[in-house]
Amino acid sequence: MTRRITIFLRALPIWLISLLWTLALGMWGLSRQHSVWRDEAATWQVARRPASDIWDMLGQVDVVHGLYYLLMHGLFECFGPGTTTLRMPSVLAMAVASASVTVIGHRLAGVRAGLGAGLVFGLLPAVQFYLQEGRPYALVAAGAGLSTLLLVTLLRGRGRAALWTAYGGSVLVCALLNWMSLLIVPAHLATLLWTKAGRRTFTPWAVATTAAVAGALPLVLFSRTQSNQVSWIPPLTWHMMIGPAVLLSIGTVGALLDRPRQGRLSLAAVALPLLAVPQIGLIGFSLIQPLFLDRYVLFSMLGLALLIGTTLDAAVRNARPRFPRASRALVPVVALVAVAALLPQTLAKRSAASRVDDVLSVAADVRQLKKDGDAVLFIPAARRDTALVSPDDFAGLRDIALAVSPAASGTLKGEEAAPGRIRTAMLAQQRVLLVTDVPGVARPVSAERDKAKTAALKEHFTVVADEQVRGRRVTVYERRR
Repeated sequence: MTRRITIFLRALPIWLISLLWTLALGMWGLSRQHSVWRDEAATWQVARRPASDIWDMLGQVDVVHGLYYLLMHGLFECFGPGTTTLRMPSVLAMAVASASVTVIGHRLAGVRAGLGAGLVFGLLPAVQFYLQEGRPYALVAAGAGLSTLLLVTLLRGRGRAALWTAYGGSVLVCALLNWMSLLIVPAHLATLLWTKAGRRTFTPWAVATTAAVAGALPLVLFSRTQSNQVSWIPPLTWHMMIGPAVLLSIGTVGALLDRPRQGRLSLAAVALPLLAVPQIGLIGFSLIQPLFLDRYVLFSMLGLALLIGTTLDAAVRNARPRFPRASRALVPVVALVAVAALLPQTLAKRSAASRVDDVLSVAADVRQLKKDGDAVLFIPAARRDTALVSPDDFAGLRDIALAVSPAASGTLKGEEAAPGRIRTAMLAQQRVLLVTDVPGVARPVSAERDKAKTAALKEHFTVVADEQVRGRRVTVYERRR
């Protein structure tokens, strides 16, 4: 019986091990204690709108995520809104990315390197974070993994028109999910130059990538008109580059252990550009306009995993002459040690506290504190997301500042009335519930409407209840007599 099981396990493709491994990591604690934070709340509330309303919204805001919102709208229609529907696409996408890494490593450096890379990929802290995130970055990583796998297949002499079409299509889809993924194009160009690819390879690659870039160019140009959405990103500083520097140092060690030679297709020739070029490219963009967010180049972790995988393979090869039996267990032992070492961080990323706030918990507090006839205010207006995600908890409350709903206005937070009208509406209320951020997270009040709300509450109302939970705060005010 044991022998049959062993034969069965050996017959399984190694990419399936990595896929199931990452899938298990993703399913573990998927609901994050039934919490949803502000970025995921944007996905949730937009996905629940009719497709026509989503299309209208993209003309004003968040066009860069348009394809993702339409995809999530379809999934919400089929499976209903919920944390599982919200996050399962990311789990499945990361599993596909892990499988792609395994196949690439296997083809270029052997079974151990491929399996090690696939197992490591699922454990990387950045991957663990976005593995359970209702945003498009995991899908981009999956597309980048598939496009890199296709490129490796083509560079190994299996060039067919269908594969080049699939390659260009995967690059295009990634760009439509987030156009910063186009940094994979110069990364792949570096691989072609490193391996001295001939004209028969370079020409179809250039055609495929040109078509992909041309297809994404309208989105890139139009999204620039909505650049105020990223105006909150801080300027690049030296300490921000510590992380990329560490990653590049680790990757360089792995590349050197792979003993790369110019003109030869090797794991280093694929993985090092995949890690380095997007990181360096993002830094370059950020010197022009602040854009330095690691999630924009999450797909570069594919290269890091591959280089760590080849490092493990080199360790096994060096240990084999002296410790032939122990060397066989090195990769699984390292994986287990890594799991144990990262367990505290892994558990933390599956808790509600891993994100800056939680829109569901504060909605539950609103449900308990509200009374018939109460009004509700949001500071800033973006905190209206909790009402959009949990409308039942806000049933019976009057949003007295809102002039045009988010769906009708084609925005994420709606359009509020003028400060004077908000103040007049507030003075006609006996009780007002204010939903805002906790002091440690809240930014200084700057919008005139929010200043008017704050001033009226301070002058004419008294706090009678105050609840703070997971980065959000709901305060109940009563009119002074």
